[in-house]
Amino acid sequence: MNQQIRVPQVRCLLADGTPLGVVSTRDALAQAQRLGLDLVEVSPNAQPPVCRIMDYGKWKYEEDRKKKEARKNQSRTQVKEVKFHANTDIGDYQLKMRNIRSFLAGGDKVKLTLMFRGRENAHKELGEELLRRVCTELADVANVEQMPKIIGRSATGMLAPKSQKGRTQPSAQKPAT
Repeated sequence: MNQQIRVPQVRCLLADGTPLGVVSTRDALAQAQRLGLDLVEVSPNAQPPVCRIMDYGKWKYEEDRKKKEARKNQSRTQVKEVKFHANTDIGDYQLKMRNIRSFLAGGDKVKLTLMFRGRENAHKELGEELLRRVCTELADVANVEQMPKIIGRSATGMLAPKSQKGRTQPSAQKPAT
């Protein structure tokens, strides 16, 4: 107890929250030591300052646990990119659509990128039509965050998953037999 006491009186609370009243700082420290707990300053700007008798180590441990649990439950969305070309064939198109659906089901955003090569630059309307078709086919599982725009030799668009409220996960659905 080699601490300097700078405040003559404090408003003291017990660990369960019941007020002890305004007591001298020495009496509050003595009470905390009798209970085997710590005297923690809660509100230093109040007149007189408010202190609580509590187990500071246990409180700090519980706060760290709460923060860790909050970080664990926090969802992180990633942006997945799927690249198309204006002359993407039907097999490749269907594979890319399956991948996009799985990304959206996983809660990730999807960036659609369409690159124009060589003579494809002369028919940019084909690429724009392809991206519009992707957006309309995925309307049941995705919201269009950014409509496809042609910028130079590429076109980009952004899809975000629809909210999962009231829907079951695709993996939980059983196939019809």
